[in-house]
Parts: sequence; structure tokens; C-alpha cells
Amino acid sequence: AKDHPSGTDRVAEVARDLPFEIVINLQGDEPEIDPADIDALVGLLVDDDSIRMGTLAHPVQGEDESNDPSVVKVVCDRDGFALYFSRAPIPHPWNEGTEAGLRHLGVYAYRKSTLLELAAASPTPLEQAEGLEQLRALERGIRIRVARARSGFLGIDTPSDYGNFVERYQRKKGV
Repeated sequence: AKDHPSGTDRVAEVARDLPFEIVINLQGDEPEIDPADIDALVGLLVDDDSIRMGTLAHPVQGEDESNDPSVVKVVCDRDGFALYFSRAPIPHPWNEGTEAGLRHLGVYAYRKSTLLELAAASPTPLEQAEGLEQLRALERGIRIRVARARSGFLGIDTPSDYGNFVERYQRKKGV
């Protein structure tokens, strides 16, 4: 349908009639993702029935990336579950030398029942404020397990990112 508020809702529409327990939402702005990272993400849900949703992240690379609102950041608890996602730099670097947050990568793994539950729910206040669909899960009490990606591949969030991707792709292909 053309009126879905997020990618989660679009994926749920397709997944509703599929015979799978685990559904992956790999967003189109992440063309350079390492397939091994997708396998690791699926493994989180396969290995632990209590995990309802997972995603990937990689350390933030520098102050420019930390301050860029097109780069989504995530902070996690000690067990690797997301505490919050934001377009702002999180955690705030109050003390010098504090570890920066993680850069969220646009891929999710869901148990099908969790995906359908989220799609049936209305967008939440934090989701709307930040423009981040994963906050719907956190606001509804659904924990999101965050796996560390093997590499910090670059997503395409801006026209400049797309131009850089095309250049990398052409170099790789020898064009």
C-alpha cells in the first residue's frame, strides 16, 4: 500500500502471508552490507527464542558522523539491547574520552509475530519526533538486540552518499 508510515509496515504487509518465523528487513539504502552480518543477525533470533527483534550497528567514525542527523546512532545496555536511537549525538560526550555511540545500520530481524504486532500499532511520539521507526518497538516495550557489524559499510542517506557509493562501485567494477 502507498500509505504505510514506515518500512516496518511495508515489510509486514508482504510478510503477513509468508510461511517464515524470522523476517529480515534490509533497507535499500544499505547496498554494501556484508552477508555474514545478515547471517549473524538471523543467528541472534535462531539462538535465543526470547529475542523478538534485532538490528546491526558499528562504532561511530568521528565527530562529523556523530553530529550528522542523517546518521542514526544507538546506545545499548550491558547485554547489547538498545536503550535509545537518535539522530543526535548519543551519548552526549560530557566527559572527555567517553566512548561514542554506535552507528545504526538499516537492517532488522523480526520474529514474524513481533513484526505484525508493530505494524498493527500506531506510530508513537518518539518515533514521530525522531523519524525513526524502531522507536515504536522500544516505546511498546519490545527489546531490540543490537549485534556489532563486522565492518562499517557506508549507507546511502544523502545525495552525496549516493555519489560516493557510485564512485566506489565503479572503482570496484573497473568502470
